[in-house]
Amino acid sequence: MKVIISGGGTGGHVFPAIAIANAIRAIEPDVDILFVGAKGKLEMEKVPKAGYPIEGLNISGFHRKLTMRNLMFPFKLISSLWKARGIVKRFQPDVAVGVGGYASGPTLDRASRAGVPTLIQEQNSYAGVTNKLLAKRVQKACVAYDNMERFFPAERIQYTGNPVRSDILDLENKRAEGYAHFGLEAGKKTIFAFGGSLGAKTINEAFANSTELLKKEDVQVLWQMGKLYEANYREGATAQLPNVEARTFIDRMDLAYALSDIIIGRAGALTISELCIVGKPALLVPSPNVSEDHQTKNAMALVDKKAALLVKDKVAKTDLLPMALDLLKDEAKQGKLSQNIKELAKPNAAAEIAKAVIELAK
Repeated sequence: MKVIISGGGTGGHVFPAIAIANAIRAIEPDVDILFVGAKGKLEMEKVPKAGYPIEGLNISGFHRKLTMRNLMFPFKLISSLWKARGIVKRFQPDVAVGVGGYASGPTLDRASRAGVPTLIQEQNSYAGVTNKLLAKRVQKACVAYDNMERFFPAERIQYTGNPVRSDILDLENKRAEGYAHFGLEAGKKTIFAFGGSLGAKTINEAFANSTELLKKEDVQVLWQMGKLYEANYREGATAQLPNVEARTFIDRMDLAYALSDIIIGRAGALTISELCIVGKPALLVPSPNVSEDHQTKNAMALVDKKAALLVKDKVAKTDLLPMALDLLKDEAKQGKLSQNIKELAKPNAAAEIAKAVIELAK
């Protein structure tokens, strides 16, 4: 069996794609998997490290603001469609999978036109532009949220959830290891805040503005600043507090999740899916810098079910830490949030998507 998996651009697309590939291989060990990504993007580094071959298309997004780069978009699209056609013709896949991102559009377009069965994996509660364009051309749409009939034909939707990293599936016995790994005090109430590998400006500013507040509280903080913001905050007053462990990057997310009592983060699809598995009380600060404001929509899917709290980006600088500390003191509310978010978990998402891929191939 031969499978093409296409898409990427961000970790929210790349890591689920790799998880799907691993799950397919677990069921069909002799499968031949080829990734197709966008040149210069994250997938071109991460996919080979995961042990899979990848080919790159010279494709990028269309910028909503008027920019000279948009003049190159039609030429990049045409060349990518041409190259994708060649890849499909040469590789002869039994099925093609798109996970969203620049490269998945040309690849699934050419695959479907060649009669190859196709499947989309949509991570967000609001479908991306590429997946909306492909919606009526694919045989299956694996989704993570309710009400996706707005974007895909209802009979083709399968509610699978989003694939997550396997090391967070069992955190029960990792708490002590987490305290030791990050040099934190065992048993002390802990807030874990992160903004992805690059960091989240608003979350960082909220902590930078809360030095005096954190001085007075019997709490410790694991604060991931991100590589874009390390220079701004590493030497700041908050980062120097004895009860704050500031890191540029978190190398063991499983241990960070395990030691936390409450979690603060953005509302990307991958983060939301991981938080549901982890089952800890969460405060979500949706990024305002994403298309269609889809992070707010992701967050509201949890908030509406009383499974998380939302803090709007525009007030987070002043309100985020006081809300987090209030939640840390309200064990009843923590328990309810934890119970409700666990009910939304889909720990077998990768395996379910893999089975759908294999069924289409056969």
